Amino acid sequence: MSDLEDFIDTLGAGIETVPGEAKQVDRRLGSGWSLLRLRQSQAMRDLVAETTFSVANLVQPLFVVDDMNGSELIPGLGDNARLSAGATHDVVLRDLDAGVRHFLLFAVPSVKAAVSVDFDHVRRAVEAIKKPFGDRVTLWVDICLCSSTDHGHCALLDRNGGIDLPGTLGALSMMARAAADAGADGVSPSDMMDGRTGAIRATLDATGHGRVPVMSYSTKFASQFYGPFRGAADSAPQFGDRRHYQLDVRSRRDAIASSVRCANEGADLLMVKPGMTSIDLIAPIAKATGKGVGAYQVSGEYAGLLALSAQGLLSNLDAALVETWHVFRRAGAAYVITYGARRASAIGL
Repeated sequence: MSDLEDFIDTLGAGIETVPGEAKQVDRRLGSGWSLLRLRQSQAMRDLVAETTFSVANLVQPLFVVDDMNGSELIPGLGDNARLSAGATHDVVLRDLDAGVRHFLLFAVPSVKAAVSVDFDHVRRAVEAIKKPFGDRVTLWVDICLCSSTDHGHCALLDRNGGIDLPGTLGALSMMARAAADAGADGVSPSDMMDGRTGAIRATLDATGHGRVPVMSYSTKFASQFYGPFRGAADSAPQFGDRRHYQLDVRSRRDAIASSVRCANEGADLLMVKPGMTSIDLIAPIAKATGKGVGAYQVSGEYAGLLALSAQGLLSNLDAALVETWHVFRRAGAAYVITYGARRASAIGL
């Protein structure tokens, strides 16, 4: 057996412990996934390095709102703001000066629709960042329909209010292609639809974007900790909730199987969300898939720390932030998405 075959066997180790369809692992180093995508730049190599933890392992979210003027602070999230394309430039420049290299873009449209969603706003938001900054920025783009639909759900709906899965997968793939066409370094599907990772990977491969990696929100729970984000992204559901497609917080097997399936469909990086309430899942997912698994310190978690500090109940906010990030790393997180990434260098990380 060759060294490469040995390595592939190592990546597949542990998958047999997960039931059902998740038992199968794609062993082909072909169109499904590539070991080279995450090696193509120093920034991506630093993101998943296993022996260091610094600001290079942190990802800063950005909210760019189409047809907006200036900026407006997001309630509860400190210096994080909804930004116009013009205001984005100065914010990214300051973040780069603070050592931030990875950004997760949430492109918020000015017009919503029920079915005929449009992704020109994604192109404009990506270009507003990549054109002036180029390779200085590694830009991941969140791929979801919740900000684009007039009902606020992460999918297109049929006449009966159920999920139109084929239509949704097509729209998500179109959004991912729009981001890649505009120069995004990676895409990050967060919708939790069945088959979305495979559909997006196939679309990227078929349209000349085979080197664009997929960082999947592979284990994402329905949670009470998303409140500030939904205001920032203008994405709150107008009826019902998202429990019929996001994971039940009580379900460990389903949570692991969800990440294994994303890995099998071609995801290059995996993620748990919310980070603190999913911390027990990072290591088993990494073991089952051989993939880097990140943690998203979501808006409610970050806002909670800021609120404690504002009430004088934290003696040192910066130390508390660093503590949480080290706990994610100790649990095995390859990277951490946090609204405080821009503070990391100043506080000594």
